[in-house]
Amino acid sequence: MSRLLLFSIVFIEGFCSLGAEVIALRQIIPHLGSSIVVTAPTIGFFLLALALGYHAGAKIDEGYIEVVAKNFLLAALLVGIGLAGIGVDLLFTALRPPELAYLLLVAGVLCPIAWLLGQTVPILTNLLLRERAGEASGEALYYSTLGSFLGSLSLSLLVMQWLGVSAAVALCALLLVIGYTLLRGPGWRTAVISLAVASLTGVANAWLRPEIETAYASYLVLPVQYEGAINGRALKNNSSFASLIDDSEPPLYARYIRHIRSLLLDELGFRERRILVLGAGGFTLSHREPSNHYTYVDIDPAVRGIAEKHFLGEAARGEFIADDARRFVIRSEQRFAAAIVDVYGSHSSIPGHLVTREFWLATRRVLEPEGLLIANLILDSALGTPYSRNLLATIESVYGRCAVEVLQKKQVLANVVVTCRNGQPAEPASLFIDERNSADFDLARSR
Repeated sequence: MSRLLLFSIVFIEGFCSLGAEVIALRQIIPHLGSSIVVTAPTIGFFLLALALGYHAGAKIDEGYIEVVAKNFLLAALLVGIGLAGIGVDLLFTALRPPELAYLLLVAGVLCPIAWLLGQTVPILTNLLLRERAGEASGEALYYSTLGSFLGSLSLSLLVMQWLGVSAAVALCALLLVIGYTLLRGPGWRTAVISLAVASLTGVANAWLRPEIETAYASYLVLPVQYEGAINGRALKNNSSFASLIDDSEPPLYARYIRHIRSLLLDELGFRERRILVLGAGGFTLSHREPSNHYTYVDIDPAVRGIAEKHFLGEAARGEFIADDARRFVIRSEQRFAAAIVDVYGSHSSIPGHLVTREFWLATRRVLEPEGLLIANLILDSALGTPYSRNLLATIESVYGRCAVEVLQKKQVLANVVVTCRNGQPAEPASLFIDERNSADFDLARSR
């Protein structure tokens, strides 16, 4: 085996092994979000499987090329089909709770990929004729790690951004098929097997996946029926309903959007005011609303074009800034009469860095002195879970007492609109008790 071929195989292994990890983390987001309690175990299990692969590869003492070729072929099938969007969606649809589907995805798809590809370097270093074992292993690890570095960057910053997640899956599977072909050499059997795996990968990632994919989310527009709607349609973001619109005059939007629009336009009478919207969704808050000036901030640069072309059918009203919501409120010098926080990456999943006290403190700096913070939260309708209670308490630790409105009280999960006013922090509350009842005094000084 030539040095060029050997190091090419090792490079492909590094590229695709870390590429599989990046893809898996992205595919899990629509179903479990991107919190540290999801990403850290995923990375940990991947590294454990990789270590076990190193150990298994070190014990191979014959048939080196045949073993690596077989591993590449199996890994190509697992990547091309197991990590395809349709495969992951079916898994999370079929199994409940979603944590069970996650474990099966990690243990049955991602870890076997890492274990198979982890065997490559210790096996192929047996074919490097060097006086020192350290030189052989060091050189192989260099090209493997270089492949991992380039794979993580190119897949996340180039392929997923411009072509979508399915293209990243297909690229990794195709590279592994190419590696298998190089290892096996020319022949009709090799060609047939390679073509079959490439075809299955193409079907799973192109024909069976109708969503519009970006590095940040998967979008799908589909017809829906809801009360009073005429030809209603929904924009799904990461398999969750994000926005509604129809052909009525005026259009019927999602209930929480109608609620917030009524609050801004009817109750507060906002006109010619600057309104910040963190989380673009379908851009329905400003749809056909010329009274105020809207600035949308969303981490996905492609979301505006997708919404205009496939959902709104017209230009979205307002300025659009592609940025992380927390980074924007920390750095922006603009001030707004209201800031709408609607930052769900998937159903009931807010990115972890957008729920902390530090984030809510940062939102105050982009508000006018008496500006409003309006947050759309998806919580249990009784507001009794630890997440609901602690999230609301975190917001009120920054803004003081806020108005909390549950919009769908009969549902298990509901839109909860929290409205807070920017101003001087409220003094700590004290309880009225029979021994020291200051109710009358407090009422008098509150008028």
